[in-house]
Amino acid sequence: MRLGYGTNGFANHRLDDALRIIADLGYTSVALTLDHHHLDPYAEDLTKQVDHVANLLDLLDLRSVVETGARYLLDPTRKHHPTLVCDEPEQRVDFLVRALNIAESLGSDAVSFWSGIRPSTVDPDTAWRRMRTGVSEVLEAAAEVDVPLGLEPEPGMFVQHLSDALRLREELGAPALLGITLDVGHCVAVEPVDAPTCIRRAGDLLVNIQLDDMRPGVHEHLEFGEGELDLRATLSALSEIGYLGVAAVELPRHSHAAPEVAARALVALHAALTPVTEGEPREDHDPEWVSNVDHPWLVEAEQKVRRDPSAVAALFPAVGRKVGRAPLRPEADPQGLVHGTVDDLARSRLLAVLAEVLDAGKLSDEIAQLYRYGDDAERRGVLRGLAALPSATVPAGVELVKDALRANDIRLVAAAMGDFSARHLDAHSWRHGVLKCLFVGVPLAAVSELDGRTDDELLRMVGDYAEERRAAGREVPADAVTLLEASS
Repeated sequence: MRLGYGTNGFANHRLDDALRIIADLGYTSVALTLDHHHLDPYAEDLTKQVDHVANLLDLLDLRSVVETGARYLLDPTRKHHPTLVCDEPEQRVDFLVRALNIAESLGSDAVSFWSGIRPSTVDPDTAWRRMRTGVSEVLEAAAEVDVPLGLEPEPGMFVQHLSDALRLREELGAPALLGITLDVGHCVAVEPVDAPTCIRRAGDLLVNIQLDDMRPGVHEHLEFGEGELDLRATLSALSEIGYLGVAAVELPRHSHAAPEVAARALVALHAALTPVTEGEPREDHDPEWVSNVDHPWLVEAEQKVRRDPSAVAALFPAVGRKVGRAPLRPEADPQGLVHGTVDDLARSRLLAVLAEVLDAGKLSDEIAQLYRYGDDAERRGVLRGLAALPSATVPAGVELVKDALRANDIRLVAAAMGDFSARHLDAHSWRHGVLKCLFVGVPLAAVSELDGRTDDELLRMVGDYAEERRAAGREVPADAVTLLEASS
């Protein structure tokens, strides 16, 4: 098994720089997403670029797979369009053929692809026929260059489950060049069984593995330890079936901190691959060990911030690795959306220490900087810590909350609708925050003082939202129904 990292997680880097960093960190493979800035398959000098990348991969001793999930490469106005199941799939087929030719020149193990989302105007039978036809055409090109294809089941797409991909393969006559790409995080999000079981089921059909963490029902790529993937059991299952291909970390939304995230991921992978002997001491970040946040590292961090407030800039990003990321109430709130997580609480405590040693102006500037330059976990920590800060920081806090409510990260939105927003967000913004929760799937239990702040205007807005969903033939969230029924 060759551990690797995906270039879609280095979207802000030049491809050469990304490949060198990945290799320097200790990875031995790469999942290369063809994109307008990373080996554009439509570039005029494509042959020259491919030769250069092939030589660099050889120099760095990186094995590769070619990924085809670029968002706006084919259509600058519609993400992932066209697909194999849309009305005009020819451009997608052409792109996959180009990807196969590039993979052959690079010496890549496989080309990974997915079905795309079925348009509402296309019935399932038609979509299935289009998949069979499109994949058959691409398989003809794969045979010419002898490069395997890896069909990836993708949450929300027409081929969503491993069983769908296996069925399609069987209906096509079980072609040798059609294998499976498996994202182990997707197994957590949408499969009825866990990742190790999916790995064993796919077995020797696996030609590409994507590694990331996720939570059940949520298609969001997370760093290891932030979701519910059993990484050790997953890697053990890959070893058990004798998988020897590329297994690359897939974190496409973490490009803002790519080198640091990639380094953390490799540490987690090596730790998960290290055998555990009976009686071995637990690591500090083990959720079972961190039963509360009175953690030695956190106590020391608080003391450092009291002595030198500027130290918070280095300590804030390290919190999750040091004290853990487990939900505070795992049984009732397994995603930490309502009550938060261990690292949320730890970051809130660091903010409280800052409030002790900085005046209001400097404190407002500091929380704005921590939020602006932080990753999603750091931003959540700022949002959940706002309620404990002095009133002079309220204007700055309100702006941060409004920014968070423009995002679609369910944990960020949940953190934004906590105690601070209940006390300080204006009625208009607060109502739209409640609607945002319904839109993205945040339970309304995460909205502080919902009963006390609910008014006729909010009920009208939620009622209109529910009617729009029904008119479109879509299910109305249970929280919306409960809110409306409670007010009637």
